[in-house]
Amino acid sequence: MKARNLVLLAIAVLMMLVWTFPVLWGLATSLKTEKDVLAYPPSVIFEPTLRNYADVFRGSQSIVPNLISSVIVSGLTTLLTMIFAIPAAYALSRLDLPFKRGAGFYVLATQMLPPVGLVIPYFLILRRIGWTDTYQGLVLVYLTFALPFAIWLLVSYFEEIPREMEEAALLDRAGRWRALWHVILPQARGGIAVTVIFVFLNSWNEFLFAVVLGGNNVRPVTVAMFNFISLEQTQWARLAAAAMAGMAPVIILGLIAQKHIVKGLTVGAVKGGGRR
Repeated sequence: MKARNLVLLAIAVLMMLVWTFPVLWGLATSLKTEKDVLAYPPSVIFEPTLRNYADVFRGSQSIVPNLISSVIVSGLTTLLTMIFAIPAAYALSRLDLPFKRGAGFYVLATQMLPPVGLVIPYFLILRRIGWTDTYQGLVLVYLTFALPFAIWLLVSYFEEIPREMEEAALLDRAGRWRALWHVILPQARGGIAVTVIFVFLNSWNEFLFAVVLGGNNVRPVTVAMFNFISLEQTQWARLAAAAMAGMAPVIILGLIAQKHIVKGLTVGAVKGGGRR
């Protein structure tokens, strides 16, 4: 048993190192000068500097406006997605609707569409209505992908909640909306937290639609990183600093909601094991 635990621990540590090594390497690169970054062989011991972060946040290549754009787009996308996804998922998981099977198939089918095939149609539509390089245009496009994904994910969590709890509330004349608010949502906090994280993360990391449908007014941080890449030179140190700054909000959000995320990711497995 101890040998098995040691093997599992070694595998877990190895997987953690595989995941953290690029992050640690990027962090180290962001603290180097361009001379140290290009040194060969790579310098392990160097004098750290915060000059790259100063240039990224206060210099002529500041990404602060781009971080604000990413926060606005990702925040609005997440908020609107949850507003529409929670009632829709509740209806698909609890109500006997005539179009329930068709709606479920549509939600699943939208996850299979290749985004690259929709770039040009979205661009033509947004240009026709004057919504290119606007927050509402980019949020609308992100909603078309985030909403089906959130509904599909939330339905699985809502179906795990015992119907007896909701039926007791309905017998007390609570109504569907009150039952959803006071019974379903408190029980599905973990699943909702997981959905919020994934929707925000996908919106924050999106690049293809941001670079095509954005512009000078709306330019998320994923697109702004290309400011440090040119035909003559790639500013690796500043690029690494910008990458660290772009990762920070997502990491902070994950740490804040860590408890609910773990609970949400394990609830299905625990209940599924109990039914065997």
